Amino acid sequence: MSDETQNGGFSWFLAGLGLGALIGVLYAPKSGRETREDIAFQAREKSEYLKRRSRDAADHASVLADRAKAQAGEYVDKGKEYVDRGRAQWEEFVDKSKGFVGEQTDKVAAAVDAGKQAYQSTTTPTESKQF
Repeated sequence: MSDETQNGGFSWFLAGLGLGALIGVLYAPKSGRETREDIAFQAREKSEYLKRRSRDAADHASVLADRAKAQAGEYVDKGKEYVDRGRAQWEEFVDKSKGFVGEQTDKVAAAVDAGKQAYQSTTTPTESKQF
């Protein structure tokens, strides 16, 4: 159905509802004054009920918001712990890597020095020979 058809049908429904309420008031067994007093009393009663329910809903929303804040705080704290733990592990890894690289550098330097000495020891006697 199109929106115009639905809105038109809903408008007729509301018109019928209003007409039925008017007829009900006209044929009510109570006098007009009693009917008005009953309507006013019920309106005040429903208003108080709605105020009470609104306060209850606001209180409940406040409690839920406080819980959400506390839980978010816990998640933030856990996240910070994980970041700190990861940072510590990373620093440990970097330190170990630096040590490993330092050891390998020393080994390579020692091997280069040994190679230079070996080269010099093999080439020095041949260079002293004169042709």
